[in-house]
Amino acid sequence: MKEITLQTDLKALFDSQIKEKPVQLEGGKSFSEMLKNSIGEVNRLQEEADVAVKDLAAGKGKDIHETMIALEKASVSFQMMMQVRNKIIGAYEEIMRMQV
Repeated sequence: MKEITLQTDLKALFDSQIKEKPVQLEGGKSFSEMLKNSIGEVNRLQEEADVAVKDLAAGKGKDIHETMIALEKASVSFQMMMQVRNKIIGAYEEIMRMQV
């Protein structure tokens, strides 16, 4: 009987801890804040690449090398974001398959 009470007390303690505190990473940022910032950075790189292509097409002094570098930065950052997304979805699916 004491074991059941202990498990119930631990469950209540864990539930209260989870509800009160968001998960914090080093530097004081939560995972969701870090994810939002990363997505914003990928979006910024995509916009810079778009502007670079438009400037090159309009002949505004951008050379092709700078434009290609901007395009590759945007491409690589987007590919990395997609891989992170795939890993997060894979982890979620694995957690959902766990038997309780």
